[in-house]
Amino acid sequence: MTVTATESGTPENGASRAAGTDAPGAGRPAPSGGPFAPPRLAERARALADNPEEWIHRVRLDPQGRWYERVHQDADHEIWLISWLPGQSTGFHDHGGSAGAFAVALGALEEHRVRDHRAVGAGQVRSFGPDYVHDVRNTSDAPAVSVHVYAPPLSTMRRYDLDADGELVRLAAESADDW
Repeated sequence: MTVTATESGTPENGASRAAGTDAPGAGRPAPSGGPFAPPRLAERARALADNPEEWIHRVRLDPQGRWYERVHQDADHEIWLISWLPGQSTGFHDHGGSAGAFAVALGALEEHRVRDHRAVGAGQVRSFGPDYVHDVRNTSDAPAVSVHVYAPPLSTMRRYDLDADGELVRLAAESADDW
């Protein structure tokens, strides 16, 4: 199944604070073994990113928002291509109960966490366990393309913002039907 969509980027207004034991990732270790553990997802993302002849013909650039397309989905995992024009970002979000990884295939992105950030350039991969919160951005002057792998397939994503103290505040939850 292939789904193509363009994201509006407009979060819903909502209201619960992500704190204490309800904070994303609290008390849950990321799985480390198995075929769909974060390191294996990273390998899968890197393998596809390293072979642009398999996907470059699908990529579109959209000035209205990030373009994305699901290129694989089965019961265990899914793979997405995402293109980013300069200035486009995800906003702070998690991936619900799914672990994930993304590889930058072309260009450069930045991954922001609540208290730090890092550059992720072409050929680099980031992986993470369930409930990991980040904001991915294209702060460069050129387009970028990334490959994202999630296991199990995404069913829920939660959107966040930062309050005046720099703490996460949950804005909204989205289900797979929303994208």
